[in-house]
Amino acid sequence: MTLPVSSPVSPMLAKLARELPIGEQWSYEPKWDGFRCVVFRDGDTVELGSRNEKPLTRYFPELVEPLKAALPDPAVVDGEIVIMTDTGLEFEVLSQRIHPAASRIEKLAVETPAAFVAFDLLADSADRRAEPFEVRRGLLEQLVSPNLSVRVAPRTRDADVAAGWFDEFEGAGLDGLVVKDVDGTYRPGERGWLKVKHLRTADVVVGGFRVHKDGAGVGSLLLGLFDADGTLHHIGVASSFDAKTRASLAEQLEPYRTGALEGHPWGDWASAAGAESEGQRRPGAVSRWNAKKDLSWEPIRVELVAEVAYEHMQGDRFRHTARFQRWRPDREPHSCTYEQLEVPVPVTLRTVFDAGRSGAG
Repeated sequence: MTLPVSSPVSPMLAKLARELPIGEQWSYEPKWDGFRCVVFRDGDTVELGSRNEKPLTRYFPELVEPLKAALPDPAVVDGEIVIMTDTGLEFEVLSQRIHPAASRIEKLAVETPAAFVAFDLLADSADRRAEPFEVRRGLLEQLVSPNLSVRVAPRTRDADVAAGWFDEFEGAGLDGLVVKDVDGTYRPGERGWLKVKHLRTADVVVGGFRVHKDGAGVGSLLLGLFDADGTLHHIGVASSFDAKTRASLAEQLEPYRTGALEGHPWGDWASAAGAESEGQRRPGAVSRWNAKKDLSWEPIRVELVAEVAYEHMQGDRFRHTARFQRWRPDREPHSCTYEQLEVPVPVTLRTVFDAGRSGAG
């Protein structure tokens, strides 16, 4: 493959901003919930590269022909692989595609085909990374011919429109906005863009913990919420503690380890069906990303409530790792239910892409 920009490329990243920046220098796009991907097209050859510079092509064979039809020749395009459904983006369905069996991949490629959303042009017949973003984006819109499987991300220069998208598009599974300097160059591997994400808090049950990988202190807290039938579901973890906090949490949780398995709702997680049994999600399933990863955990009595910050839900789970805020000794565990969570108003993905045409600004 002979291209002005050779494979692999570490894509440009974004750093977190708590408020939406406003000014003429900014361009705003929805933040897609999928797999970051740089596409290399040279004649009939198409390669998909991941954020970690690893090949993705074998996992998404159904994208090769649509990308050949949509992209100029040659081309290097940055974007996101997503699964689009009638109810929005489905990251859980997308993650099932990272599978060692080709037969499984082929089956899912037919049943739940992926799509590619393009948002930056790194090269056509020339290396465009040193060009301002506004130039690269203009070329992308001129050169890409969208189809059912390849789309161009909507964007706007209007901060008021972007603020509306931030609220409205969450219902389609998008998790915020990416903000780019219109004069900025493309800097591989650097956090030169900004991302503004939804942030909420919830009171959750702490049902156990995992020991930190270095063997000292608490690495993560296992979090749960009760459904309307009184079943406690594992909804995710809170982690990223410093060494002092890990030790402090271990000391605080130690008294709750005594008799923890007696009547614990997740007590039989290690059985073959333990990770998800009779409609109840529990900890302990084999990691899809690393089968050798130790997901063993230590139960504690279901008596503690914590307030955590989270970005958004993917089905009945936190999409990303939650952040511990504080203990809530004033709350009873059974009061921690799904009903407390804010539910975004559903929005179709058609609305998202149509908005890009009307709000380009």
